[in-house]
Amino acid sequence: MQKRYFLSALMVGLLSAYAGTAAAQEKFKIGLILPMTGPFASTGKQIEAAARLYIAQNGDTVGGKKVELIVKDDTSAPDVTKRIAQELVVNDKVNVLAGFGLTPLALATAPIATQSKTPMVVMAAATSSITQASPYVVRTSFALPQAAVALADWVPNNGIKKVVTLVSDYGPGIDAEKFFKERLTFNGGQVVETLRVPMRNPDFAPFLQKVRDLKPDALYVFVPSGAGAALMKQFAERGMDKAGIKLIGTGDITDDDILNSMGDVANGVVTSHHYSASHNSPLNKKFVAAFEKANAGMRPNFMAVGGYDGMRVIYEAAKTTKGGSGDALLNAMKGQLFESPRGPMFIDAQTRDVVHNIYIRKVEKVGGQLYNQEFSTIPDVKDPGKNK
Repeated sequence: MQKRYFLSALMVGLLSAYAGTAAAQEKFKIGLILPMTGPFASTGKQIEAAARLYIAQNGDTVGGKKVELIVKDDTSAPDVTKRIAQELVVNDKVNVLAGFGLTPLALATAPIATQSKTPMVVMAAATSSITQASPYVVRTSFALPQAAVALADWVPNNGIKKVVTLVSDYGPGIDAEKFFKERLTFNGGQVVETLRVPMRNPDFAPFLQKVRDLKPDALYVFVPSGAGAALMKQFAERGMDKAGIKLIGTGDITDDDILNSMGDVANGVVTSHHYSASHNSPLNKKFVAAFEKANAGMRPNFMAVGGYDGMRVIYEAAKTTKGGSGDALLNAMKGQLFESPRGPMFIDAQTRDVVHNIYIRKVEKVGGQLYNQEFSTIPDVKDPGKNK
């Protein structure tokens, strides 16, 4: 009797374990690693909100499996990002790693994606070389050289010849400086000085004073998402605009998430970027309205659209592979072509990088609010950094 009871208990235990394994296999897991606290928390907030909106709109089942979104805060620390990625792959057995708010965080994770053959969807980080760090990286954000080159083509035809560049001293900033300078010089313009500011706790004041002394036609800026407000404030305090120095840059400096808080100094600032909340398409209008409704009026920025499109790429690949993983899932992400809230875009099958329109925009007041108003479009821009 005892033996029979023991065998029955053992069988129940084995069946429970099997049922648990089967249930685990019936899930499609997305590990979303983001800076949710610290100086770059706005990036995490925007991407998580966009990912949850996509799931709400498209259902929490894909390829016959229940979607499980596992959100982890890496505090913008590369060693933390790497540890979390390892845990998600080994313990949670995620199908996809996603997020990555800054370049160092993406680069820290790339070897783990390679070793475990886990597709890694970069939704924010923008240094050109990221897609070359692992064959499992797919990018839905943007590459800095795309925006830098487009602006350097616009500048010389619009009364700007002499420029000082001011960038955050890390991967994307160095890309922004290098590709802008090369293209502007090629176009007959001149970069009279290149300045680099520490990424963390930057004090722009001494750099801006130096710019004022140099008296260029314009100051070209790249700072990470969220840091533009401090720069804009100090630019105004030093009367740079009144001294006739135009402020131009990549769209990170006039981030939609914080643009209204910058005040009138932002008015008239010209930038190049792949997304504006005021992009005039029916799809974007629906996206902005749904995002604001789901997030207490928060305006989506370019980080949100990187997260939203990243979820689309993941979902479509999961449908194709019936909730698969590894190389099959990765291959289903390559070559996807679709209409995004940013406009038409596709994932280049060779580079696994995003190809999309770049827009030249000017900050203008519309209905009492500041928006990046697009006035020129450069279609289907590949990353110029991949040609080097």
